[in-house]
Amino acid sequence: MLITHDTRCALDTVVDLVNTAPDGDTGDGIPDVTALHEFVRSHQVSDVGTLAEHDLAAVHRVRGRFAEVFAATEPREAAVLINDLVAAAGTTPRLTDHDGYDWHMHYFAPGASVADHLAADCGMALAFFVVAGEQDRLRRCEAPDCRRAFVDLSRNRSRRYCDSRTCGNRLHVAAYRARRKEAAG
Repeated sequence: MLITHDTRCALDTVVDLVNTAPDGDTGDGIPDVTALHEFVRSHQVSDVGTLAEHDLAAVHRVRGRFAEVFAATEPREAAVLINDLVAAAGTTPRLTDHDGYDWHMHYFAPGASVADHLAADCGMALAFFVVAGEQDRLRRCEAPDCRRAFVDLSRNRSRRYCDSRTCGNRLHVAAYRARRKEAAG
């Protein structure tokens, strides 16, 4: 599956956005407008004006819908969620070549809110996976104490953990120690 630079950026953004949601052990990764501004800056989300509390609330709603896409078990379910997100954002596909990047697509309307921007661009990136029959690559970490989202871009679709250095290694070491303990016991 060919993934263009702007699609990859949108995928990274949506994964990071979903992973900011509070869960049992962590608080909200975007608790206020300052954190939202930092998220927008660090992900180089372009064409975003001044952010306010209503933007924060809207981004939290969009984040929840994206989390539902990652939880969807069937392509039809993911498609309905993505269609709703993209339609509500008022998509306006257009070619652009801003900030030193070559020609690429933006799907949000000029002057769109940050939530609509994220819903349109990130929604379209996820839509490409459903269209390509690759929706199963939108995953959650299989570590028992981690449910972080990720996109499995491995060639053989074998990635199981959000980060092999943390979750993967931790589980492999624990399994190794359990086997050694059992063999010694």
